[in-house]
Amino acid sequence: MSAFRYLTLAWPGLPWLWLRGSRAGLVLALAFAVALDVGILTTFIWPDLVEIPVAFAVWAGVCVIWLASTVSAAAAFPPPLARPAPADVDPLFVQARDAYLARDWTAAETRLRDLLKLSPTDGEAQLLLATLLRRAGRLAEARDALEKLSASDSGARWRTAIAAERDRIAAARTGASPSDEPATIPIPDRTSEDRRQLSGRSAAA
Repeated sequence: MSAFRYLTLAWPGLPWLWLRGSRAGLVLALAFAVALDVGILTTFIWPDLVEIPVAFAVWAGVCVIWLASTVSAAAAFPPPLARPAPADVDPLFVQARDAYLARDWTAAETRLRDLLKLSPTDGEAQLLLATLLRRAGRLAEARDALEKLSASDSGARWRTAIAAERDRIAAARTGASPSDEPATIPIPDRTSEDRRQLSGRSAAA
């Protein structure tokens, strides 16, 4: 797997874009793609479009971007995401769940953020954090947390819950009354293989 990770060095910005979802990496990757396309167009497709010195300047820019970004990425290559053992993260999730059900938002948020430092791709923890932030009235932060989750691979299994949370945030912004239907919040028993969902008035919006 490490060999495939280093193949990302072939395209400027790709290491940080692919491995970390960095917006700066996306900008750099797009800038290189545009420069490369301009070089190909002015050299092989429409060679009469620009003068030869201009074409050389375009290719020189392409080479400078590639060389500088590759050297920079190789010097500070993003490390692989840590894969903590369940014994490290499950107790934190259980503590966060219990604090959430007790409406102790501060303790629940602290545990969840500690968990996400160990396991940034934990979708359950990300979704519970977004729900907590909404119930604490921090709607902008809740929305950002949902956007981050929905953009990640770990958010695929939580699409329905993410959509429901977005509706609740929109309702909270407009001051609409919440639905009488109990909300189902993904706070499973992480020590069990069936990963049950707890629902009811204690988790209602």
